[in-house]
Amino acid sequence: MARESIDDLGELQKAVMESVWELGEGTVQQVRDRLDREPQPAYTTVLSVMQKLEKAGWLSHRPEGRSYVYLPTRSRDEAGSSTLRTFIDRAFRGDPMLLFQRLLDDKQLSENDLSEIKRMIDQKRRKEGRHV
Repeated sequence: MARESIDDLGELQKAVMESVWELGEGTVQQVRDRLDREPQPAYTTVLSVMQKLEKAGWLSHRPEGRSYVYLPTRSRDEAGSSTLRTFIDRAFRGDPMLLFQRLLDDKQLSENDLSEIKRMIDQKRRKEGRHV
């Protein structure tokens, strides 16, 4: 069964996914080389993590020579959207308007933040053919 949220993954699994997203696609060695961890995980550890991520539906692979090249099955944005939906379900009873209200009530929002939010809303309306 595919894991829905990036938050369901372990720390090394998240780091591997970040590396694959940054690379676009990569071999176990390429991913291992990008991991910023001390000590660096063993090749077999990274291979095992990538195989588990594939089994969970986060990665797929294709053979290339004697290696496999792993590709993400969902984009970073898709994973983030899933995480946000899970958060809204858990913290705001599934109501995105409650989240938005909380955000607007936040005293730390600057005038620039509010202007940017308005710009994004206007852009969304234009994209969907609604009047601004």
